[in-house]
Amino acid sequence: MRRSPLSSTLGGHMTVPEVSRGRGRAWLLALLAGALLPGCESRTPSHRFPLTTPLEKSAASPPVRPESASSAEVARPADASAQASPRGAGASATDAPGGAAAPVGASLDAARPVVARVEGARAVDASPEASQSREATLTGARARTMDASSAVLASQDANRTGTTSPRGSFRALPPTTERGQRLRSLGNRLMTPGGAVEDPCLEPGATGCARSALTPFFAALDGLVTGASDATKEPTVIAAFGNSLIAGDRIVDVVRDELVHGFGGAGRGVLLVDRMAPYGGRSRTAAVSNGWEPRTLGELRAPPHPFGITGVYHVATVARARGRFKLEGEPRGTLWWKDVEDAGRLVVSVDGAVLARTEPQGDGASRTTTFELPVGAKWLDVTAEGKGAIVQGVVLEKDGPGIVLDMLGVPSADATLYARIEEDALKAQLVQRDPKLLLFFLGGNESKRLEWKRTDLDTVRRDLTALLRRTRAVSPDSACLVVGPMDAVQDGHVQGKPLVQRPFLESAITAEREVALAEGCGFFNLFAAMGGAGSLARFNQAGFMHDDLVHPRGQGLDLLGQLVSDALLRGWVEQGTELAPPLTSSREEAPPWPGDGSGRTAEDVR
Repeated sequence: MRRSPLSSTLGGHMTVPEVSRGRGRAWLLALLAGALLPGCESRTPSHRFPLTTPLEKSAASPPVRPESASSAEVARPADASAQASPRGAGASATDAPGGAAAPVGASLDAARPVVARVEGARAVDASPEASQSREATLTGARARTMDASSAVLASQDANRTGTTSPRGSFRALPPTTERGQRLRSLGNRLMTPGGAVEDPCLEPGATGCARSALTPFFAALDGLVTGASDATKEPTVIAAFGNSLIAGDRIVDVVRDELVHGFGGAGRGVLLVDRMAPYGGRSRTAAVSNGWEPRTLGELRAPPHPFGITGVYHVATVARARGRFKLEGEPRGTLWWKDVEDAGRLVVSVDGAVLARTEPQGDGASRTTTFELPVGAKWLDVTAEGKGAIVQGVVLEKDGPGIVLDMLGVPSADATLYARIEEDALKAQLVQRDPKLLLFFLGGNESKRLEWKRTDLDTVRRDLTALLRRTRAVSPDSACLVVGPMDAVQDGHVQGKPLVQRPFLESAITAEREVALAEGCGFFNLFAAMGGAGSLARFNQAGFMHDDLVHPRGQGLDLLGQLVSDALLRGWVEQGTELAPPLTSSREEAPPWPGDGSGRTAEDVR
């Protein structure tokens, strides 16, 4: 009996039978395990989802796809050999000590996780008794490693520099939420190895890296932990731009919840007066709305007015259009609005009492109206006195320290379409938000349009470069992180045929990674973290993909969010324990911004 990677990592005594010693026994165990997959009991026959650990040859090897039914097979595109792998260009996002990828369920259970090399495919014992034993072992290990992580960091800093880093006394992983534990368990079953954030060094120091791409955000987290004076004055804001992966406040909701659980929250931040579509939740909008028409930067043709940083504005289609927000003790708020001709005023009121009225001048400018909220106020109304008034967003935030994550994603968005954000609005609104982290979820629509031959890799690189430079010029003290796209399959899938990986997916990931690192931003390879080629098929078999085979759903979205939050938190804990590589290319003059994107088409593909 060989010991599993988990038992090797935790020093336990769990063993599992090798598949090579009995195919029938392994098949039976996989059959039993499939029935226990969270969220899939009523949708996924257990025999369609073999729970085996793939053979891992080396850190540079492509993800190994599990043996499964033909409907879950994913073929490489014909031109895959000509594509540059994002993992071949530098350190892999899934690299782990010993050359093996750490399962997401184990990746955060120690500040410096020890990962055993996998030497063969194994079946998973999914019996209730075994599951309870694993959870008990993991719970004890988490407690031990969290207590020890500070000492580990201090020791490693001392070994390298001869002194003890002050970080070592407080940089430890926050307690794991119950949802986080469930999602990591699900990640193990879906064979998502997780990954690390690449954090390039921007300012080398005498004994290491003085400042990396993510240092401003990590320093803000330090302040929240230690109670430093700067951190206790105002919220730590994350501005998350992206496409429809996050536009429904999914994925980033898990990132927000995990950070708030560990560092505290400071309110909701940027909200919309109504939804971006007639369907979807209202976690980031007014609780009740009527009389508004949404316009987004992802539309087929450019709308008549440019956008603020939300990428959305709502036009009053009738007089007395209203959005009503449930207040949660916020002391003040801000209304972002567009001053368009003949639009009429907007009225801000609380529980029937008027707090503010806008005074339009009709010059087309993006404007800001701030207001104080009385103690004990329950409902905030934003009402248009006349047809045509435009609301770009509402900000509701609390005083004091804590995490605020602004969801600024828009369906169909890519880096080019973000050119539709007006420069004055970008400067005013982003300066007001003062984010400590600029977070970008892009690449899915870029790879789709590459497949359709509606763009090219040079344009993808140019427009992402321009977007990063444009936002960072406004917010130079912010950290910056680009999250690449998830796994994707080619259009025109025929039912019952093997899925084929999207032809330009890995080329788009490589381009995004190169641009991000060259521009002084971190990069997270979500494609590799979720398991690489074939991972979408596994998500689909588990019932976590919509019928379009483009958009995840349910726990599939939550798991992607957990992968991002785990990598971000582990990057914070581990920063400084290894020297970050310095940038190898200098920043040149920014390419010209590609107009307002009015000639572009934008399909709702991600």
